[in-house]
Amino acid sequence: MEFLVASAIAVMTAAGVYLLLRLRTFPVVLGLGLLTYAVNVFLFATGRLVVHAPAVIGAAGGTYADPLPQALVLTAIVISFGMTAVIVVMALRAWFECGSDQIDLHEGGDAPLRERE
Repeated sequence: MEFLVASAIAVMTAAGVYLLLRLRTFPVVLGLGLLTYAVNVFLFATGRLVVHAPAVIGAAGGTYADPLPQALVLTAIVISFGMTAVIVVMALRAWFECGSDQIDLHEGGDAPLRERE
């Protein structure tokens, strides 16, 4: 089971990095989403999940689930949602300004993607 989870995290990370290196903004947004999913699964898997155990230690002690990975994943979800919203707004603004979502890789950076009015 550990190999399956590790393989899923590796595939999501590799696909996320591949999409981040694309020259269009929409795949970059998808790549960031995949990377955040991979990090969330990694954080959740580090907690050594216990089935049917409370997250808080009871008076009797016994078996309990570690609440720290759950708190880290919830925090990561909130941060990734905000980061994704900001990047989507930046991509939309660039698309409205330039008319395309392609990244310009010219040396000077002065070459416009299309003629401006």
